[in-house]
Amino acid sequence: MILLFDIGNTNTHVGLANARRIVRHTDIPTNGWRHGAARHALTRFVGSTRVEGAVICSVVPHVTPLVKKATRSLWKLTALELTPKTLRGVGIDYPRPQTIGPDRLANAVAARARFGAPVVVVDFGTAVTFDVVNARGDYVGGVIAPGLAAMTDYLHEKTALLPRIRIREVKSAIGKSTEHAMLVGAVTGYRGLVRELIGELRRELKARRLPVVATGGYAKLIAANLPEIEAVEPLLTLEGLRLTWLAQV
Repeated sequence: MILLFDIGNTNTHVGLANARRIVRHTDIPTNGWRHGAARHALTRFVGSTRVEGAVICSVVPHVTPLVKKATRSLWKLTALELTPKTLRGVGIDYPRPQTIGPDRLANAVAARARFGAPVVVVDFGTAVTFDVVNARGDYVGGVIAPGLAAMTDYLHEKTALLPRIRIREVKSAIGKSTEHAMLVGAVTGYRGLVRELIGELRRELKARRLPVVATGGYAKLIAANLPEIEAVEPLLTLEGLRLTWLAQV
């Protein structure tokens, strides 16, 4: 089995995979790597499974060496880190490749493998990111916008009367309470943002067909009434890591 680590700001998404698929996965709080909690959770997750390799993508640089240290001490493995230099499966046509988030590269690898090129990935995380692979199969850039929860939390934190809300679907576009009005702006308005950006990307790429795949925490909610999104793939980043490992061996 191969260990997959997608190290994010809030959680580290960990998977176990074989040559065909991701077998199981879990989330471990990223701040737990600073003490023993994350390592303990990792050993419980892996159990007695034989681990033969590990691959990492990380947007939290100070945590990366802690995860590498754990794989060395627990399984005597040197983890492969996904970077522009270790990337396989897509090319890069971007001015400063080292500034691309490794999770975005993993998403691009998995999306191209499944949907071909061109393709767009929309990742609904702390920020929402759009990542574009052109018809030649090159990662060419994308878009970054505030995440859904970040926007609503900001409204709560910067105003006296707006509450913190639980993001969910709304049926009416006319808010009948403060919370309802905020949900309309968040969910329905967010779909408008995503739809418009997809349209702009399609026009710029001059693509007659442009598959769009969504991943991340709010992907299922936003994609539910957004026909521009062709598929929702919750494990897209881990799948990109799995494919990256297979391309190296």
